[in-house]
Amino acid sequence: MTQAPATTRRIDRRHDREIIALALPAFGSLVAEPLFVMVDSAVIGHLGTPQLAGLGVAAALLTTAVSVFVFLAYATTAAVARRVGAGELSAAIRQGMDGIWLALLLGAAVIVAVLPSAPWLVEAFGASSTAAPYATSYLRISALGIPAMLVVLAATGVLRGLQDTKTPLYLAIGGFSANAALNIGLVYGAGLGIAGSAWGTVIAQCGMAAVYLAVVIRGARRHGASLRPDAAGIRASAQAGVPLLVRTLSLRAVLMIATAVAARLGDAEIAAHQIVLTLWSLLAFALDSIAIAGQAIIGRYLGAEDRDGAKAACRRMVQWGIASGVVLGVLVVLARPLFIPLFTSDPAVRGPLLTTLLVVAVTQPVSGIVFILDGVLMGAGDGPYLAWAMVATLALFAPAAVAVPALGGGVVALWWAMALMMTVRMLTLWLRTRSGRWIVTGASR
Repeated sequence: MTQAPATTRRIDRRHDREIIALALPAFGSLVAEPLFVMVDSAVIGHLGTPQLAGLGVAAALLTTAVSVFVFLAYATTAAVARRVGAGELSAAIRQGMDGIWLALLLGAAVIVAVLPSAPWLVEAFGASSTAAPYATSYLRISALGIPAMLVVLAATGVLRGLQDTKTPLYLAIGGFSANAALNIGLVYGAGLGIAGSAWGTVIAQCGMAAVYLAVVIRGARRHGASLRPDAAGIRASAQAGVPLLVRTLSLRAVLMIATAVAARLGDAEIAAHQIVLTLWSLLAFALDSIAIAGQAIIGRYLGAEDRDGAKAACRRMVQWGIASGVVLGVLVVLARPLFIPLFTSDPAVRGPLLTTLLVVAVTQPVSGIVFILDGVLMGAGDGPYLAWAMVATLALFAPAAVAVPALGGGVVALWWAMALMMTVRMLTLWLRTRSGRWIVTGASR
C-alpha cells in the first residue's frame, strides 16, 4: 500500500531536519581539518622556500598516513549508531571505546615505523637536498601526534554515532585556533623554526584528543560503560575496519595514478590537474558532510530494526545528493572566471583548466549520488561490498588513465577518465542499494 502524498512529505521533512542538523556541523569540522596544514604553510612560508618545501613533503606523508586510518571514524560511527538505534547506549559507548583503544594501538605502531624511517620516506617522496632536513625534522616531531590524531578520528566516530556532529565542530574550531596561536608563538616567539610548527600541531592535536576523551569518558560513566580495553572488542573493531581500509587504499590509488599520469603530460597539464584536484576535494567536503549524516541516520534506523525508515532515509538522502551535485556543478561553471585567476595567469594552464572544470561540473550530480550511497552502505556496515566495489573500480580506472597519454590525450581526457571512475562507483553502489541486501537490522550486523 503506497503512502499518501501528505504522509510522504511529512516523512521527508523529518528526514530533512535530521540531515541538516547532522550535515551542517559535519561540513564545518571537515573544512577545519585541512586548515591545520594551511596555517602551518602560512607560518612556515615566511621562513624560506626550503622550509616550505620540506613542510610540503612531510605534510603529504602525514596526510596519507592519517587518511589510511579514516576507517576508525567510519566503522565506529556505524557500529555506535546501530547500538543507539537499539536503545543500548552503554553498549554503544563501550563499542566506541574499543575503537579508541584500537586507534591508540595503531598510532603507537605508526610512531615506531615512522621515527627510524623518516629520512628514507622523505627521500622516497623526492625532497631536494635543501628541503630534506626540514621535512625529516617536521615528520619526526609530528609523528608523535599521530596517536592523538587517530584518537580524534575514532572519538569523532563515537559522537557521530551518538547523533552528535556539533561537538566535533566546536572541537575542530578550538583545535584550529590553538594550532594557529601555538605555531606563531613557537616559530617566531620561541625561535624554533619549522620544529616549532610541528610541536604546535602536536600539542593542538593532543589537546583535541584529551577533550574528546573527556567527553566520551563522561558519557561512559553516565551510562555505566566500561573504559577498560577489551581484546575481543578491539579485534572486532579491527575486523570491521579492514574492508574500509581496502576501500580507502583503492581510492588513494586512484588519486595517485591520476596525479602520476598528469605529471607525464607536461608542466601545464599537471598544474591544471592540481588546481582541479584542489577544487574537487573542496566540493567533496560538501557532499561528504551529507554522507556522514547518512552513516549516523542509517545505522540508527537499522539498529532500531526500522527497515522502512532506513529505505525512506536513503531515498531522501539520494535526492539531497543529486540536488547538491546540481547546485555545486552550476556554481563551478559560474565561478570559473573568478576561480581560475586565483591560481594561475599562465595561458597554457588556463586553457585546459577551463575545459576540465566543465567536466567536473557535469559530473557533480554523479558525485552526489556516489557520496550519499557510500555513506548509506557504511552506515549499514556493508564494508566488504564497498571494498570489492572500489577494487573493481580501480581495476577499470587504471588502464583508462594510463591510456590517456598513450592516445595523445591531455588533462581533460584524464578527468573524463575520473568521470568514468565516478560513474562506475555510482553503478556499483546503486546496484547494491537497489538489491536491499545492505538492510541487515539489529544492534550488530
